[in-house]
Amino acid sequence: MTDLAKIPVTIVTGFLGAGKTTLIKHLLANPGGKRLAVLVNEFGTMGVDGEILRGCADENCPEEAILELANGCICCTVADEFIPTMERLLALEKKPDHILIETSGLALPKPLLKAFDWPAIRSRVTVDGVVAMADAENVSAGQFAPEQGRGGNEHDTPLSEVFGDQMACADLILLSKADLAGEEKLAKAREIVAKAVPRPVPMLPITDGVIDTKILLGLEAAAEDDVAARPSHHDGKDAHEHDDFATIVVDLPELEDAAPLLAALETLGREQKILRVKGHVAIAGKPMRLLVQAVGPRVRSQFDKPWGGQPRATRLVVIAERHDLNATKIRAALGG
Repeated sequence: MTDLAKIPVTIVTGFLGAGKTTLIKHLLANPGGKRLAVLVNEFGTMGVDGEILRGCADENCPEEAILELANGCICCTVADEFIPTMERLLALEKKPDHILIETSGLALPKPLLKAFDWPAIRSRVTVDGVVAMADAENVSAGQFAPEQGRGGNEHDTPLSEVFGDQMACADLILLSKADLAGEEKLAKAREIVAKAVPRPVPMLPITDGVIDTKILLGLEAAAEDDVAARPSHHDGKDAHEHDDFATIVVDLPELEDAAPLLAALETLGREQKILRVKGHVAIAGKPMRLLVQAVGPRVRSQFDKPWGGQPRATRLVVIAERHDLNATKIRAALGG
């Protein structure tokens, strides 16, 4: 059993667009009687997920208990940013019963897991479990498959390495967007994920982040004591570099109509291999912001909140592999 003197922490990992923020939103709305705190990490300078989650703040998880680390990957900023931020959460006047950590979609969970052995926090928290999310549709389509080289030999790609590390570190794997995948693709995704994990790990299909809180919080894995059983492509390396991936921010004026932009994003994801786009769009005559999120060519949008005193402007963050991120072409395609 978990040491009751320690606050349990759940690490939520998974590639870009797998549904991590949607899952945590569901947990904030259904805390199971627990007082929660959240630490969310973004790859790049522009934070979107943290703002989405702060919009869910309530008495069970007040806004001061939702902290964000932007402009960096949490697995690379352990000493400088992660440990001090964790200490801020632990110093809250009303201490949380459970802490949720949403990693960047490009983060490796193992270096973060190792950080829980640091003296500053080891005696105060325990990793209740590492939950990895995998987009069932994209997994079944082979997005994270190794490349075939000459002679039929396989070699890992930057995407397959990150995906493999995230799955191998998990205590529970959630196959997200099950409704979009369907039974056949779910079965294929399950088979692919099983090959990426070194030990039996339970897998559950999930739609729109909906899952019983009791399933997710209370795994009691004490994962920080089991690091050796979670192999990584980066074991033995001094640092984890993200040189294979890059991000840009695209600023646009207020738009008369969102439809052309949404269509352009769909084309962009399909033709220029963009991994992720997210941000807010200002539509003329509309008092609310349009939240836009894209995973490859799959684009979703919804009005989320009034602009209030914020400047009405369209701002999107675009993430791709570095060799696919042509800033000039992307801005031209989006009208920037």
